[in-house]
Amino acid sequence: MRRTIPRYAVAFVVAGLVVLIDQASKAAALAGLSETERIPVLGDLLGLQLAFNPGAILSFGSEATWVLTVIGVAAVVVLFIGARRSRTTWWAVGIGFILGGAIGNVLDRLLAPPGFGRGHVTDFLAYGNWFIGNLADVALGIGFVILGCGLWIRRRRMAHRDVGEAQSAGAGMRGS
Repeated sequence: MRRTIPRYAVAFVVAGLVVLIDQASKAAALAGLSETERIPVLGDLLGLQLAFNPGAILSFGSEATWVLTVIGVAAVVVLFIGARRSRTTWWAVGIGFILGGAIGNVLDRLLAPPGFGRGHVTDFLAYGNWFIGNLADVALGIGFVILGCGLWIRRRRMAHRDVGEAQSAGAGMRGS
């Protein structure tokens, strides 16, 4: 008899891998990058430069780091519950990426300087002159794209199924 892996396990494995990769990349950035020098990777489009973000995306909320920490911890709890309730593999993978990204950034907020709950997120992926992010942010984006695509595909399948059922019902009525 073949046992299947529970979908929530898929979510937790993806999340765990994201956290490991994110934290390892941040450790490497802390060891090898500078806040004052940008290393070009793709010309001016993408580079490596160390930054510490007390806020959220685009440094929003930089004066309320502890509030962002509380929101982040709450989001991790909600995502954990969502992962436990995964009914499809695509949902589990998408939630896993989002959960892993959220945990990666919450760990910084909880443990990084300047102090517990007020930590600054370590960023190092410089996107032109727009913003600097990290692999946890990339994982969040990947997770949202997976969930969005999965929901779009599901909706299209349901619409096609409804059309097929309506056509079958119409054909049955004509044959009577």
